[in-house]
Amino acid sequence: MDQLLNDFSPGLFFMQAIILLILILLMRKFAWKPILNSLQDREDGIQGALDAAAEAKKEMQNLQADNERILNEARAERDGMLKEARELKENMITDAKVEAQAEADKIVAQAQATIASEKKAAIVDLKNQVAGLSVEIAEKVVRKELSGKDKQLQLVETMLEDVTLN
Repeated sequence: MDQLLNDFSPGLFFMQAIILLILILLMRKFAWKPILNSLQDREDGIQGALDAAAEAKKEMQNLQADNERILNEARAERDGMLKEARELKENMITDAKVEAQAEADKIVAQAQATIASEKKAAIVDLKNQVAGLSVEIAEKVVRKELSGKDKQLQLVETMLEDVTLN
């Protein structure tokens, strides 16, 4: 350090100080403004990118909120459609049951009506057969009873006795 103080030259010191000042002035005039401008441009670019990123983030949050809302609406619509489909299914089943019951009642009523008419027809047919058989039996009995003339006269006399004249 002593050697530095011994070799110190005030003229050289002032010269170097003047050169340094000139160099600083030249740098300020020609290099400092472009450097500051490029730094400012870079800072503005970075700030713009940060602002764009914040805007993109905000837009992404809005999109996510919209997506969630749309998804909830779709779920609600799906649930409504499923509920409507279930109700439609239940209504169709109920209608089919009612229609089947009505058809079954109609078939039973037709069967009962058919049975009743068949029963009446059978009773009429049975009465006709019984009447025919009764007439045949009566005819045979009467023929047997009235086979001779004596028996015919006797029958006429009994019938006349039964009849009372006024």
